[in-house]
Amino acid sequence: MPNKAFLEITNVCNLSCSFCHGTKREGRFMTKEEFTLAATRLRPFADYLYYHLLGEPLLHPQLGEFLAVAADLGFQSMLTTNGTLLAEKGEILLQAKSLRKVSISLHCYEANSLGISLDDYLNQCFSFCKAFSDQGKIAVMRLWNNGGADSLNDYILDKMHTAFGGEWKQLHSGFQLKDKAFLEWGDLFEWPDMDAPDYGANHSCYGLRDQVGVLCDGTVVPCCLDAEGDINLGNIFESDIKTILNSSRAKALKQSFEQRNITEPLCRRCGYASIKRR
Repeated sequence: MPNKAFLEITNVCNLSCSFCHGTKREGRFMTKEEFTLAATRLRPFADYLYYHLLGEPLLHPQLGEFLAVAADLGFQSMLTTNGTLLAEKGEILLQAKSLRKVSISLHCYEANSLGISLDDYLNQCFSFCKAFSDQGKIAVMRLWNNGGADSLNDYILDKMHTAFGGEWKQLHSGFQLKDKAFLEWGDLFEWPDMDAPDYGANHSCYGLRDQVGVLCDGTVVPCCLDAEGDINLGNIFESDIKTILNSSRAKALKQSFEQRNITEPLCRRCGYASIKRR
């Protein structure tokens, strides 16, 4: 059964990154009642709760309440943010008992005009990561423009060396900057899209094996990349997750991943799977 649940508390974002799929869905914020119901139904099947598929979680005015609900349910919360609101909302994250890991997508600066200098943006991200990791929690800064914006990456790395200093431990995915603080590299990929090329059937996925996604309207999808809910497995506001995952479509999809014989059209058009070829 899945051990990760991606629960999209809003599909609204304050940025428009070129590398993000975006959505044609109407902007929506999940209510506390909806979040509590969805999280309660997801709990038997997941220990780790993420707060996005699309959208910027720090935009949600009830994020602190959601994190408290997750703590009461025994989840370990994992949050991904573009980092632009950390100066304003970072204290909510620092006080959250259930929050185990925060990942900051530094590459968003390259793809937007943020209205603040790169130095100011980086300083607020660095300051948060130091404070969060000092609590014994995991702070990750991610750069997905590896190989695509070398001059910007070099500048960010210089600033990071100044901020964190010391000897960095090299890891397979990046560097450990200090205890509980990390820099991770990544490669750009194309989100699955029905208009994308068909990459074929011979690949697999973690969808429904160790993760499941829920859009902000309750639609259950197999993974964190189904941005439009093309693979609609049911609605968590209307059914329990066991019933949804035991549906014929869900079971057939999971089997196709296990057998490396993908039949769902969207999954055959997943750029992430095409570069990973798990």
